[in-house]
Amino acid sequence: MTEIELLGRRLRYRPVRVTTPDGLAIAAQDWGERARGRDVLLLHGYCQAGLSWLPQTSGALARRHRLVTYDLRGHGGSDKPIDPVFYREPTRWADEVTAVIETLGLDRPILVAWSYAGRVALDYLTCRGSGAVSGLVLVSGTSVMSRHVAGPATPEMRRMAEALDFGENLVATRAFLTRCTAEPIDPAALALMLTWNLAVPPPVRQALGGRPADYDATLAALDIPVLVIHGDRDAVNLPAMSEHTVRRCPRARMLLYPGVGHIPFWEAPERFDTDLAAFIDTLAGR
Repeated sequence: MTEIELLGRRLRYRPVRVTTPDGLAIAAQDWGERARGRDVLLLHGYCQAGLSWLPQTSGALARRHRLVTYDLRGHGGSDKPIDPVFYREPTRWADEVTAVIETLGLDRPILVAWSYAGRVALDYLTCRGSGAVSGLVLVSGTSVMSRHVAGPATPEMRRMAEALDFGENLVATRAFLTRCTAEPIDPAALALMLTWNLAVPPPVRQALGGRPADYDATLAALDIPVLVIHGDRDAVNLPAMSEHTVRRCPRARMLLYPGVGHIPFWEAPERFDTDLAAFIDTLAGR
């Protein structure tokens, strides 16, 4: 087991190395292998890391359910190939999620996907179907690429990918992070987030963006329960993103958090944990 302290919280998890079919080493973290509740796979967003879910993995939710996080390819402690081909093909993302589920022996987990990971989860569901999972939670999750759902923080995110000079990259990344929350975030938390954001090389950031996002048919065909959570002050993905998801997916219901930005599970952790736990409870028998 690994034990660390971050932001005054003692964290304890089992690190697991997962190998994808295309040969990448993926860093996964098992936070509750002895928990008696459901298996929950938490997927982080663009330029983030498994540690993004610190409020959940260090709290009561992890004591009740088996939470598993992992660093997406190109992020955190996972391999970071520069060749764009590793990020452009939906099947590679689907294979990655499958490899994590199988390596950790997850039993029909609930997929909880934040921001860009909405694409990762939908790539998985498009390519592999829903037979191995019980439910889907999209948290400010990307489900379409369109100007009408892009928030005012889009220019900062674009500069993050374009800035090859380290100094410029640092400034652009910090500017983006300050736009992710509705209210100013604690400086220590901002510094921590900046650390894992800077672990993603600019060429990887460039490769992640711009690929097609045609998930309407997948959303329409989903046969598992879907919960959509979005902050009404999200400057990255506008609430219109989640409204699009709900319109396309008959099984989805949406919760809009007032006064919250792009990171509901960090800005309103108690409400988020309560809503997620309630959703998990509805899946009894699935």
